[in-house]
Amino acid sequence: MYTLEELEYIVSKCNRCELYKGRTNTVFGEGNKQAKIMFIGEGPGYYEDKMGRPFVGKAGQLLDKMLEAIALKREEVYITNIVKCRPPNNRNPLEKESKICIEYLRWQVKIIDPDILVCLGAVSARNIISSDFKVTTDRGIWVKKGKFYIMPTYHPAALLRDESKKRGAWEDFKSIKEKYMEIKYMY
Repeated sequence: MYTLEELEYIVSKCNRCELYKGRTNTVFGEGNKQAKIMFIGEGPGYYEDKMGRPFVGKAGQLLDKMLEAIALKREEVYITNIVKCRPPNNRNPLEKESKICIEYLRWQVKIIDPDILVCLGAVSARNIISSDFKVTTDRGIWVKKGKFYIMPTYHPAALLRDESKKRGAWEDFKSIKEKYMEIKYMY
């Protein structure tokens, strides 16, 4: 089995899909390597590509505030994406790009071994929960797959575009905190 550092090195050299041609940096993920909660977005944006870190732009700043609102720090969780290279013009990753890159995510999940996966947005949820997932109707509903509790919610970027979604996201994050506390006291 790989270590997280070995896997990150492998990802940094990846050229399995066309996205590698436009990247400045791969964006592997960051956070607590024994996190009980893993947040999974779709792919890096402009600032993430420049810095090589996930969720550092406006959406990332909002995610940090959302975590703080449920008394979690960024350092306590692990944050990553479905694809590790920025899609051109911040478009959604193509299905073939996601299918290639999701192997890296599977290894990250295996190594970190979280209990809760939070799918940030439809792209993440379609790759992890179901290909016919609809964020408008299916978000906020816990899904159990194997040992994992999976919560699909809005991507923070969607909340920046449409403030009416913030209330639903807040309810989802309160539910994430409740599940986290429930699991924390099981150990």
